[in-house]
Amino acid sequence: MPDISIISGSKSDREIVDRIQRKLEEMGASYEHKIISAHRNPEELERHVRESQARVFIGVAGLSAALPGVIASRTARPVIGVPVSAKLNGLDALLSIAQMPPGVPVACVGIDNGENAALLALRILEAGR
Repeated sequence: MPDISIISGSKSDREIVDRIQRKLEEMGASYEHKIISAHRNPEELERHVRESQARVFIGVAGLSAALPGVIASRTARPVIGVPVSAKLNGLDALLSIAQMPPGVPVACVGIDNGENAALLALRILEAGR
């Protein structure tokens, strides 16, 4: 059972996912990675979030970056969003993740900063022990 579930919106997010995975492996954390688009595969995303035993989710997304917010709308577990610099230098993704409405909390790290997402997930896990 992985402690952390990394969900990326597309294959193009691979570089950022690799950074997250390297940091988690360096720290000895258990994780899984799935590519599931919130727009193209909403049922698959909902099923994964519901069935996953992960204690923390990391959503990696560019452009409108709806993925972390959709994950957070489907679980009470912590969600960390990683905005990707796909367009507009990543500002569109950053604002989409950081500006969630009340009741849909998503932690947000810097643009393309997968390492900080991994470290934050590990701190959340440690705080819950």
